[in-house]
Order: sequence, then C-alpha cells, then structure tokens
Amino acid sequence: MVTTYPVQFDVDFPTRPLNRVSTAFRIFAAIPIVIVLSALTSALMQGNDHMGDITLATGILFAPLVLMIVFRQKYPRWWFDWNLNLLRFSNRVTAYLALLDDRYPSTDEEQAVHLDLAYPDARQLNRYLPLIKWFLAIPHYVVLFFLAIAAVGAVVIAWFAILFTGTYPRALFHFVVGVIRWNNRVASYAFLLVTDKYPPFRLN
Repeated sequence: MVTTYPVQFDVDFPTRPLNRVSTAFRIFAAIPIVIVLSALTSALMQGNDHMGDITLATGILFAPLVLMIVFRQKYPRWWFDWNLNLLRFSNRVTAYLALLDDRYPSTDEEQAVHLDLAYPDARQLNRYLPLIKWFLAIPHYVVLFFLAIAAVGAVVIAWFAILFTGTYPRALFHFVVGVIRWNNRVASYAFLLVTDKYPPFRLN
C-alpha cells in the first residue's frame, strides 16, 4: 500500500486456506514469541553486583530521541533502525495473534506484514513538537480504544470463520489491518517521532 503519509502498513491477504489447527490453538502457540516480544518492549532486566542494583529497560527509544531532536536536531540512524525493526517485529506478532497470518512470526524476516517508515531529516522536524506530540495524539487514543474493542470482536468472529471455512472474511481482515495501520501511524507520530504530519483519522 502506497500513501502520502510517511508511515505505510499492510498485510497480505491470505489466498490459501489458513491452518485450522494453528488457528484453534493460536493463543497457546503464541506464548513463546509473546514472551520474546515482552522481553524487548516492557520487561525490566534486573541484575545485582557489589555496587548495587542495576536496572536496564529495553524497548522503543523515546526519551533519548526527544532530547536529541530538541537540543541537537538529530535523529541517529541506528536509533531509527532499532525502533523500526522492533515495531515490525511487534506487528508480526500482532498479526499472528489477530489470525491475519498463520505463519509463526519471524524475529527478522518480513513475511506477510509490511511496515515502512520514512527516515526523517531531523533538521526539517519542529524541534519542540516532540515535547507535546504525545498530548496532541490524545483524540487518536480515544478513537483507537473503541476501534481496538471492535477489532477484538472481529478477530473472534474470524476465528470461527476460519475454523469452519479456512478463510478469513475479507471485510473483517481489512478492518483489523486498518486498525493496526491507524495505531502504527499514531505510534510513529507520537513516540517514534518520525514525522510532524498529524495522523489521519481513517483506516485506509
């Protein structure tokens, strides 16, 4: 999918019958890869040495980016690559949990889930906007809350459909993909800080 917005996301619609056994037990099959993702995004790894406790948090690099853009007007390429690849991995896991793909999520291969972000020229970004982007995105958080509830309902319906027919209803598929796309746009604007362009209020 090609759009004018600098965040592009899509999932290939499966033309083959989806694996019904994998679909039936998806929530259990996904546990190992969810643990891996959790270790990267939200877990705190705690160690101890004779100097005291050392705590290291891993995940999306946000606060350092804010400081770099505000004070140096720089967006280090390796930070961008880390955030992009972590977000791609997260989306593959999400797509697997949402039954959009029955192939086990890869930690590095693209598979059927496509996410592209334009690498920003920090000199063209508003250097002070990163301080309030998270606040400006509040209307999107509200909309996404209700869309997420609807998406969960769509996935439940799709689960039954796949069990009986081996096919994900196309309308439900595109709706769920649209919700994930919307979420990626908001995350890229408010937390990855790759664009100053306000996310559109639409699924497509």
